[in-house]
Amino acid sequence: MSAVVIVGAQWGDEGKGKATDLLGDRIDYVVKFNGGNNAGHTVVIGDEKYALHLLPSGILTPGVVPVIGNGVVVDLDVLAEELDGLAARGVDVSKLLVSSDAHVVTLYHRTLDKVTERFLGKRQIGTTGRGIGPSYADKINRIGVRIQDIFDEGILRQKVEGALDVKNHLLVKVYNRRAISVDEVVDDLLVHRERLEPMVADTALELHRALDRGDSVLFEGGQATMLDVDHGTYPFVTSSNATAGGAATGSGIAPGRLDTVVGIVKAYTTRVGSGPFPTELEDEWGDWLRERGHEFGTTTGRPRRTGWFDAPIARYATRINGITDYVLTKLDVLTGLEEIPVCVGYDVEGKRVDEVPWSQSDFHHAKPVYETFPGWSENIDGAKDFADLPQAAQDYVHALEEMIHQRISVIGVGPGRDEVIVRHDLLGGA
Repeated sequence: MSAVVIVGAQWGDEGKGKATDLLGDRIDYVVKFNGGNNAGHTVVIGDEKYALHLLPSGILTPGVVPVIGNGVVVDLDVLAEELDGLAARGVDVSKLLVSSDAHVVTLYHRTLDKVTERFLGKRQIGTTGRGIGPSYADKINRIGVRIQDIFDEGILRQKVEGALDVKNHLLVKVYNRRAISVDEVVDDLLVHRERLEPMVADTALELHRALDRGDSVLFEGGQATMLDVDHGTYPFVTSSNATAGGAATGSGIAPGRLDTVVGIVKAYTTRVGSGPFPTELEDEWGDWLRERGHEFGTTTGRPRRTGWFDAPIARYATRINGITDYVLTKLDVLTGLEEIPVCVGYDVEGKRVDEVPWSQSDFHHAKPVYETFPGWSENIDGAKDFADLPQAAQDYVHALEEMIHQRISVIGVGPGRDEVIVRHDLLGGA
């Protein structure tokens, strides 16, 4: 039995789908425990590329049971669209389980998300406009709609009426938008009921039983550590717990049952949306990384902000998540650089700081302190063993391990599922 959590250790888009896919043939269940369709995984299998937004990437592996946990907010239109798209490409989607306790993204959540961002102007958070934040807000305010409510029309209607009593005043009187009718929302949700019913389950109980009988379960986090609502660069964060602790609350599995925490980091750094980013490159090197790394959002298509590797952030992720192993992705993108800068600390108003500042103001003003490492020019796409890498690439990996206080067990050397170097078994082997 193994319970493995995969989390992003930067600001997202680190390549978590690759790690999930790497373990796929030895995993029985893959669980998405947070977020919604506001982020995505791109998984390359042979000549096929799959962009997943709401579904866990384990759905692409035959035999694996994909699970959408209670910590996820589900847009039923997106769920149906993704399932139809995969089925049309020959992917078996019949094993999907959806938690009855997961909350639903409604029409009014999407509308409010978009108009609120426009209203904020320069103070925008940089959301995707997909209703994720408003859905989580309703969950915390105890006025949310859950998956189970779709199967009781009376309860569903009551909940939607209660939510719209307030939200329509906001839409009409503050944002100068039209009111949304209860029937419009209820009908939009009920159309999914018949298809949804076979998928809905007490997924916490199902996962508990799976672990009891010795099955392996992989918990796949959306977004990343620095976007966690509690531990990220607040308020420029997502609306859920994207750290390892969220795997327990977002799935119903006790924390003590989690064996391994795998952190995913790129060999450089990216982020999407607003907020502080000390190593951001707003020059030709930023453009170079963006083009070489194909750094455009899976969900939004918008260009990602790019920068050099930030070691204090990765150390922070190691501590917050209890990371036991790292997967370093996109090492191949750095090929061709004569020198590779790495942020080893910050200058905050003339003072050297080696860890992520506790003050958001300090972090916003932090200037990176760099240490430079030699680059390499040899093509590493076909490397299968660590010894196949140029010495400079090996030295770079060793240096990162020392700085982030944990071993790098897997190295991505290309976009394909097989373009990896495995140094240590992520399921606990040497």
